[in-house]
Amino acid sequence: MSASTRHVAWTGWDDDPDRLEAATVAVRDDRLAALGTSRATSYATAWALRTGPGWVTEHLDVSVRGLGWSRHLDLVRSPDGAWRADVRESGTPPSGLAAPGIADPASLDGALDCDVALCPVTNTMPILRLGLLGDRPPSGETRLVMAWVDLPSLAVLRSDQVYAAREPLDPTTGRGVVTYTSATRDFTADLTVDADGLVVDYPHLARRL
Repeated sequence: MSASTRHVAWTGWDDDPDRLEAATVAVRDDRLAALGTSRATSYATAWALRTGPGWVTEHLDVSVRGLGWSRHLDLVRSPDGAWRADVRESGTPPSGLAAPGIADPASLDGALDCDVALCPVTNTMPILRLGLLGDRPPSGETRLVMAWVDLPSLAVLRSDQVYAAREPLDPTTGRGVVTYTSATRDFTADLTVDADGLVVDYPHLARRL
């Protein structure tokens, strides 16, 4: 894959049209670095992501700020596959918000990727690593474990997900389609993505501006 740096933005789907997502994404060979922001009605998020070879997550840094409170998560995947989270918080968060960080580290065994809630960029790593846009994508479905970061709590939870190639990259439009399924939440969507594996349309979550 050729090196590229992209500036992309999305808006929320019809049921959340006021949410805005923006990111700068650099893809180099078989790794990715990105930083982005998200603005929701009651909080704002800023994050930075770095992967190692094979688009495997190395480090995710996320901050969330609301009126009168803030939280910060530093999430690291070590070379041996263990996940570690350091958290900081201040102020008084909304009642009922889950505690930040990893409650059960063993539940993340086998996870190669982080997955930030509502963030289209974190779908890119498995799409590229599995070669779902190539001429010979894997047949059938591939099951994955993700370290899913809930927003705005910054709780890190296990998420079982399934990816499958649906439509190959069209050389005319520069777009393809990948089927994403959350086995944890019983949700399926056909993601339209571009040649860099970045989401163009994610039904019920985000659409590219």
